[in-house]
Amino acid sequence: MAKKIPLRQCVGCGEMKGKKDMVRVLKTAENQICLDTTGKKNGRGAYICRSRECLQKACRNKGLERSFKMSIPNEVYDILEEEFNHIETE
Repeated sequence: MAKKIPLRQCVGCGEMKGKKDMVRVLKTAENQICLDTTGKKNGRGAYICRSRECLQKACRNKGLERSFKMSIPNEVYDILEEEFNHIETE
């Protein structure tokens, strides 16, 4: 029997994809928001496709804000975009 692949929905484009193909955005207990590249950190997670386009869509459609039930300042999106740059170059 084939192993079931865990699917997650992108908060940007809304597509369902395998967990491995996505980046986890994390909200810590201190309400900090960062990228969780390991996928193992504690906190509330939301998933975004590995494309800057989806991050921008999530910013526009407030997908992360809905997932985390809090308002997110633009500076946080800028920081996430910086972290995204590091992932894309690896």
